[in-house]
Amino acid sequence: MTTPTACAPKPAETAAPPTPAALDPRWPRVLARDQSADGAFCYSVATTGVYCRPSCPSRAANPKNVRFHRTAAEAEAAGFRPCRRCEPDRPPLGERHAATIAAICRRIDEAEGTPSLTELAREAGLSPHHFHRVFKAVVGVTPRDYATARRTRRVHAELARGGSVTEAIYDSGFNSSGRFYEASDAMLGMTPGDYRAGGANASIRFAIGDCSLGSILVAMSDRGICAILIGDTPEALLRDLEDRFPNARLIGGDPAFESVVATVVGFVEAPGIGLDLPLDVRGTAFQRRVWQALRAIPPGTTASYAEIAARVGAPKAIRAVAGACAANALAVAIPCHRVVRSDGALSGYRWGIERKRALIEREAEPAAMEGTAGESAAPSRCR
Repeated sequence: MTTPTACAPKPAETAAPPTPAALDPRWPRVLARDQSADGAFCYSVATTGVYCRPSCPSRAANPKNVRFHRTAAEAEAAGFRPCRRCEPDRPPLGERHAATIAAICRRIDEAEGTPSLTELAREAGLSPHHFHRVFKAVVGVTPRDYATARRTRRVHAELARGGSVTEAIYDSGFNSSGRFYEASDAMLGMTPGDYRAGGANASIRFAIGDCSLGSILVAMSDRGICAILIGDTPEALLRDLEDRFPNARLIGGDPAFESVVATVVGFVEAPGIGLDLPLDVRGTAFQRRVWQALRAIPPGTTASYAEIAARVGAPKAIRAVAGACAANALAVAIPCHRVVRSDGALSGYRWGIERKRALIEREAEPAAMEGTAGESAAPSRCR
């Protein structure tokens, strides 16, 4: 009779070591379907024989079957074929959309009239709804707003050539004078006849003073403050104003206007106090949307160009946002100085990087702002 022996304990099961792909820093980007990684690398799956973009919407593969490749050509040389869903052998979808929309913009630019949304979508090979969404994401404005902006530029050119207003309206692609006059106020800031004459019937009061940022010019139309310009010399600021309205009646040295200038200077020195004066804002539909978003940025804080683009509903129109900032003629009142790069670094500013830095630092110290507001406004010298 044998004595039963005690069963020896089973050895503890050990987890399989992670595969090289799972340890690769590119793998989390694949799991996240990171679109920003498209073009940086691609990956192949041994069990399917295909290679994909990092953003491929297909179900995540087992990392033990995954290999990474620097390029599509490298993956194909290893014997893999491109995925039919993400098409890694073609340019990224964003690039293809950008190229398509660029062609559509040229189509609008060259058209005598305004092509319909359905017609443009058909040429782009997209449904009207999808085309409208893609166009706005790439350009920053809707196709209709883009066409209006293009017609606006044509109106400017036609009026500058000295032709009649009626000719300018129809040569610029407007189908009727009624539609043009509905948009002319925001486009030109005055009647078409006055614009053609270089603002001949416009009266603009202005004064040049001093502030901690240098020379400052404040100009006001019948509608409100139309320019707050900052620079190194009064002469350069005056030339800027004259270039904007070469034939306008510029009224300088008005004693009654000095109090307005003092108010603006006080606001520039301490933006946190606000500016309780009407503004005469002139720009395209997209520019006005950007400027409205800028005015919503609280003093003492900043936002990136990408964040502003997202706020105006055009996340890919970062360059267009930067262009709108550069076109701003109302320094501090429309606070383009509060817009920075995504990494927080300062980028271009119409009135100089150092002034941008000074404004941001000043707004970061509310107590200092309040203390300097009264001191700076009083000694502003108008000339």
